[in-house]
Amino acid sequence: MLDVLLYLQKVAPISFEIVAVNMDQKQPGFPEHVLPAYLESIGVPYHIIEKDTYSVVKDKIPEGKTTCSLCSRLRRGTLYTYADEIGATKMALGHHRDDILETFFLNMFYGGTLKAMPPKLLSDDGRNVVIRPLAYCAESDIEAYSQLREFPIIPCNLCGSQENLQRQVVKEMLQNWERQSPGRTEIMFRALQNVVPSQLADRNLFDFTSLRIDDSATPRFLDVMSL
Repeated sequence: MLDVLLYLQKVAPISFEIVAVNMDQKQPGFPEHVLPAYLESIGVPYHIIEKDTYSVVKDKIPEGKTTCSLCSRLRRGTLYTYADEIGATKMALGHHRDDILETFFLNMFYGGTLKAMPPKLLSDDGRNVVIRPLAYCAESDIEAYSQLREFPIIPCNLCGSQENLQRQVVKEMLQNWERQSPGRTEIMFRALQNVVPSQLADRNLFDFTSLRIDDSATPRFLDVMSL
C-alpha cells in the first residue's frame, strides 16, 4: 500500500503528505528492526507506536479463544488517537478485496448482519476518515507484487497463527469456491457493489409497509401453493 501511495503522490492531481505508521504490540519475537530499516532505506518519514496490547489480549482472552476482535479494537483505537495527534486527515489501511469478502461472511455467519469494510469510512466517533486504497485488489495479486518488489514481510504470531480461527475457516471456504468456480470471488465482490434493498428484508433500509398498488382498488390475493 505504501508503494502505491508513494506512486500516487508523484502523479495524482492533488498534493498530500505520507507518514508511515506501524504498531509494535510487543509480541514475543517481533522483528522490530525490519520495518524501520526498510523505511529509512527508501526515505519515508515514519513512526513506530510501541504499546503492549499483546499482554492485554493474552490476559483478557482465554487460551484457545479468538483474539482478533479485542486486538483489532485496541490497535484501531491507538491508530485513531495518533492520527488525531499529528492532524492526519486520512488514515490508510491495507485491507484488500479478500479481506472485505471474508469480513462480509464473518458478519453474516457469526454476527447476523450484512456488512463488510467499505473503501472509505467515517469512524463512528466522527474523528477520522479511513480509506482502503487496496480495496479492489485481489490478495493473490498483492502477494505476487510484494514478491516481485521484495518487500520485507513481518509475520504476526498473535492472531494470524491461531488454529481454527473463524477468519481462516472463511478464507479457506472462499479459496475452495474459487478453485471450483474460477471468477466466483470477483462476482461476489461485485455483488457488494450492487445491493438492491427492496429485495432484502431490512425494514429500516426499505419501507415495505408503505408499498401500495392503488388505495382505491379492491384487494385481491394470489395464493401460491407448492405442488
